[in-house]
Order: sequence, then C-alpha cells, then structure tokens
Amino acid sequence: MNVRTVRLRDFDPLLMLAALALVGLGALLIYSASLNQFGSPAVGDLSHPVTRQAAFAVAGLILALAIARSDYRLLGTLSAGLYIASIAVLAFVVIAGEATYGSRRWIEIGGTPVQPSEIAKLVAIIALAKYLSDNQESVRTLRVFLTSLAMAALPAALVFAEPDLGSAVIFAAIWLGMVLSAGAKWRHVLTLGGVVLVSVPFALIGLVSDYQRDRISLWLDPGSDPLGAGFQSLQAEIGIGSGGIFGKGLTEGGQTQLDYLRTETTDYVFSVLGEELGFIGALVLFALFIILLWRGLRVAELSGDLFGRLLATGIVIFILLQTFINIGVNIGLMPVTGIPLPFVSQGGSSLITLFICLGILQSILLRRRKFSVRNFYES
Repeated sequence: MNVRTVRLRDFDPLLMLAALALVGLGALLIYSASLNQFGSPAVGDLSHPVTRQAAFAVAGLILALAIARSDYRLLGTLSAGLYIASIAVLAFVVIAGEATYGSRRWIEIGGTPVQPSEIAKLVAIIALAKYLSDNQESVRTLRVFLTSLAMAALPAALVFAEPDLGSAVIFAAIWLGMVLSAGAKWRHVLTLGGVVLVSVPFALIGLVSDYQRDRISLWLDPGSDPLGAGFQSLQAEIGIGSGGIFGKGLTEGGQTQLDYLRTETTDYVFSVLGEELGFIGALVLFALFIILLWRGLRVAELSGDLFGRLLATGIVIFILLQTFINIGVNIGLMPVTGIPLPFVSQGGSSLITLFICLGILQSILLRRRKFSVRNFYES
C-alpha cells in the first residue's frame, strides 16, 4: 500500500476561508444587532453575543482541525451509537426541553443552551452514509430504500413534535439527496412523492399543530396580524427593502437599531444584513456560500469511497437547505421556522456542528487515497 504523509498543503484553504469569512461577517451583524442592548464587547466578557460567538468559533475551528487530522471512516464505526444517542436526546427535548416561543428545542448544559436537532442532522448524515455505503450492492432494492427512509423519518418526526417543521424538512431533504446520490430507483422516489402529496391534506388536519397552522397562515397573510404574530415578518421585509443597493451602513439601520425584530441575531440576521449592508452585502454573502458549497461538492467528487462521497453530499445539502430556508423566511418566501443562517447566525450548537462538518470534509479530502496522518503540521 502506498502511504503518503498528510501535510497542511493538502487542505482545501478556500473551504475554510469561506467559512471563516462568513463567521466574520456574522460577527459584524451580531455586533450591530446587539449594540443597543449590550453595547460594545469588552475583552473576556462572555455574556456579550459577539464574544460568545467568537469563543464558539475558536472552539469550532480547533475541533475542525482535530477532526480533519483523524480518519473520517471512524465515524462509520461509531454511527449506530451516535444515532441511538441522538434519538434519545431528541425524545428528551420533546418531553422536557426548554419551551421558547411556543416550541421545545433546547436543553441546558452547564448553563449553555444546546439545540440537539442541529447535531442530530449531522448524526443522521453519518448514519445514512454508513448504511447506504454498506448496502451499496442492494441500494436499488425497496428494502434499503424504506430502511433508509425510516432512519431519517424517526429524528424528523421527533423534531416535528417540538414543533420544528423547518428541521423536519431538512432531515427529509438530506435523506432524499443521499439516497439519490447512492443510486436509489427513481420509481421508488416518485411513488413516495405521490403518497406524500396525497397525504398532505390529512397531515394538515391531523398532524400539524395549531402553532404550526398559525405560522403557515401568517406566512400567507402577515398583514392579518400586523402588530402581533405577523409583526416580525413584516418588519424583516421592510428592513431588507429599505437597505437598497448599498445599505444604510453598519449600526445605522432603523429597524435593527430600534429593536423591531425579536431575534435579529439569529433567525432574522439576514434582515440586518439587507438593511445595513444592502444588496451589495447580500451579494458578498451569496458569493461566500457559493464558494463554500462548490468546495463541498468538490470533496464529494474527489472522495475515494462511497461513504465519504455520501457524507460530503449530505453535508452540502444540510448547509444549502439551512441557508435557503433562513433567507426564504427573511424575505417572506417561506413560513417562519427558526432555522439559523449557517456560520452567520448567533448560536453555539449550530456553529460547532458546522465546524465539525468542515473537519469531516477536510478529512475526506485528505484521505481520498490511503494517507498517513503523521506530521500533520509539517511543511
């Protein structure tokens, strides 16, 4: 076996730099959105949103480098245990999680709120990649198709019960992209699509909660309650529209600085960008995401095995869907879901999970042939 030393030059610098640029842009937006409430951050003040985000980013970067140094195939060995643990934690959240804005999505660990659904999305990607790659020869059979569907449906059902419709949709999209990438039959996919389409009216009646119905109703007509539940959606659209081409300037946005948005550092951070940095700022954001996703797809293409290719594919779908849904909510294209904007929104669970994803992508890239991990930082 030909063994080669892994060196720093084997990393994909564009992948990491695009992510770090998004984190930096997010820190600026979080600073502006939290200025009235928290003021400027003091050195070492971990109560300030910007300082906390920076601390999570540093921890995430260190974790990403450590994971890149290890062999991603170890995740396949651990996939069953990780999957069972994630299901148990999601079930605990539904039963005893912290209730916020009408849903239970958080648990507190050491005084820090953690959103297990973010981590569970990555675990589902790992478990599906392992199962589909282990069943590569029979991936076109109905048995493998339905088993993989059940693996994604269980965590999706648990986050749907929180209720978190956006995350449930992401689980479904991750599964669909991965089974198609693995070689599933289109006939199976189209049949399932027909069943889902027929079931939608019954699901709206029997499964969707009043909380979720209200969100869908307000998405269709936010003006029906402009000073209540529809207030945020309307203010987000006003803020984005008022930014124009160049924006009003960082810390100069009226909607942002007058605190018209309840979650301006998380769900509605894109509205802050649109108002204060304008269309140009949005183009910069889109360009960074395009680079990030392009390099992720490159990892999938260069992967030396099906497990790595499916891992990279799932991670790209995960980041793409979170980005699309968050921005879609901000511009009124989708119902309010509470999905963070990857690398940009404030939140430790999301940021740490995303940096783990980057570490996995780098590990896949480094081991597209049989590499040794000696002298990781040499050269």
